[in-house]
Amino acid sequence: MSDLSPRARQILYACITEFVETGEPVGSRTLSKKGIALSAASIRNVLSDLEELGYLHQPHTSAGRVPTDKAFRLFIDAMMDVRQLTEDENRRLLQRFAEIEPGPNFLRETGRLLSELAGTAAVVVSPRAETMTLKHLRFIRTLPGEVLAVLVMANGSVQNRFLRADVEEQELQKVHNLLDDVIEGRSLGELRELFERRLQSDKVQHDAVRKRAFELGEAALADAADQGADIVIEGRAKLLGLREFSEHPEGLAGVVSALDEAQSIVRLLDATLAAKGTSVVVGREAGDLAGGQLSIVGAAYTNQGRTGGAVGIIGPTRMDYPKVVPLVTATANAMSSLSEPRRAHVTPGEAKEPSATRADKRAEDE
Repeated sequence: MSDLSPRARQILYACITEFVETGEPVGSRTLSKKGIALSAASIRNVLSDLEELGYLHQPHTSAGRVPTDKAFRLFIDAMMDVRQLTEDENRRLLQRFAEIEPGPNFLRETGRLLSELAGTAAVVVSPRAETMTLKHLRFIRTLPGEVLAVLVMANGSVQNRFLRADVEEQELQKVHNLLDDVIEGRSLGELRELFERRLQSDKVQHDAVRKRAFELGEAALADAADQGADIVIEGRAKLLGLREFSEHPEGLAGVVSALDEAQSIVRLLDATLAAKGTSVVVGREAGDLAGGQLSIVGAAYTNQGRTGGAVGIIGPTRMDYPKVVPLVTATANAMSSLSEPRRAHVTPGEAKEPSATRADKRAEDE
């Protein structure tokens, strides 16, 4: 902000906040009523200077001025006061999350909740399959020479695939016991590499049960780890109903097209996986997405302590960033907390294998 005087900063701030609230071009008369101790003529002069510097533009001669992407970037980086969620708001958010059942609908329900709270569209991207933690892997004999592989992820999702394999039930039990110790706490990508590495060792090649176990495991994970991330967009109607889109057919068409370009949105959110905290992409910073009319506020969440997916808000450039940024941050934190590994529950009298024994078995499979 070195190129702006205190007076210019004050007027730009007032112009941005007024435009965010109303969606209308802001004129000098409006700003003079906002507590700025300057005449309308003096305010017009500052507005003209801000326009020359690229912070404002005038839709047409008789209209007020509208903040540019440059102005919003300055506002986000150096001017706005982020409104942190209160303890009560955070508690209610966590309570709402606790009501969402884990499983295939978790992403959609999370998107609906965030869209409801933000009043615009929300996007949730699942962790890529290779980063997801596998909880259970079971093989069920079906037809002769065929088994059904059932993969249960730590987040509750389930994948099934049929494999060609001639294996007896007694042998399957040994396979399950061996794989249980290997699978614990590992992602699909890690397991696929482990199975490939083990199958190349002489020790496994001379052990029929281990060889069969790793062959079945490798076959079950062959396609699962290569699957891309799922993306869910909720609240499209809320976004399309905002006045800057609903009252301008050309803008509406661009937003509809952008919402259909899910992979473009995923690529923008991918940047949040490497960033710390919540990031904001404003207007043309997103390229040609919706003709530069949209902004995306996104944050990464973890899955079982690993890099997971991303969650975000899609809205007009005049989003209420001080409200949306902490909301997205809190949602990402809540998703990370819900995926944290929990201690296995042991009922009274139930024997649990000592951790040292399990560690020894796992080390043996390394």
